[in-house]
Amino acid sequence: MFAHINQTNIFFDVDGQHVEVKDGKIIKKPVILVVHGGPGGTHLNFKPHLDSLTACAQLIYIDQRGCGFSDESDTDLYTLEQNVEDIEALRKHLGLEKIWVLGHSYGGMVAMSYALKYQNYLNGLLLMATSPSHRFLEKAKKYVEEHGNKAQKYYAEKLWEGSFQSEEEVEEYYKVMQPLYSIKSSNNDQKKPYVKRAYRVLNKGFSTFLRTFDLTEDLKNIDVPTLIVAGKHDWITPVSESEEIHQQIPHSTLHILENSSHSVIVDENKNCISLIKNFITTYTYDLA
Repeated sequence: MFAHINQTNIFFDVDGQHVEVKDGKIIKKPVILVVHGGPGGTHLNFKPHLDSLTACAQLIYIDQRGCGFSDESDTDLYTLEQNVEDIEALRKHLGLEKIWVLGHSYGGMVAMSYALKYQNYLNGLLLMATSPSHRFLEKAKKYVEEHGNKAQKYYAEKLWEGSFQSEEEVEEYYKVMQPLYSIKSSNNDQKKPYVKRAYRVLNKGFSTFLRTFDLTEDLKNIDVPTLIVAGKHDWITPVSESEEIHQQIPHSTLHILENSSHSVIVDENKNCISLIKNFITTYTYDLA
């Protein structure tokens, strides 16, 4: 499905019921808007890993502008600020009063930025393996320099420079770097579907605004329930980044998953889903 918002077509997909009848009672479930990482990723990276959340919530997946099935647009608009405005426009388009926002990696940066501007429309935040500032970059660079093999160092440089030339080149990056991103999938030979890697969006992020963005000092102004999940072995947004977020956001809860890297939702799926369900249930009231 597409929403024509902010002069472009943004793809979104809906999974699960917002209203259901159970034991003769009408139950209105909370809505979670799911924001992918990258920049340049796709909502398909979450599927089918979040499917079981539909037992307690309705999920709305979004492909950020230029990503996945959404239209490509002016590269000047591939920014953190524009991603925030697109989320708000989609919320209005769908007629949603309040939402949860789940953001993984760069999606978490978008989620926190959305909270800082549009907190009145939030029930809460679900932040998965993310960072509050550009400082994650130096930590990631140091990790690759100390632990990466030759191919990983080569492709990591392309990421830091924002110099990918094609979707195929980004796909090769993820193949080479996969053992760092995920403990589980690095030992899994199961075939994965090809998904679009929006290299222009990725390049724009790493060559410009990701080098300077810093939400740290403003996070104290976020006043909604916030769940933070980090992977102990995360190389690109290490645990220290999530600890910083937890320290700054007053009403936040931090969980560090011992057997996870950056892909926490894949590496410890059952644990991650359980944490999200329990957190949402704690702050959800029957609205029917």
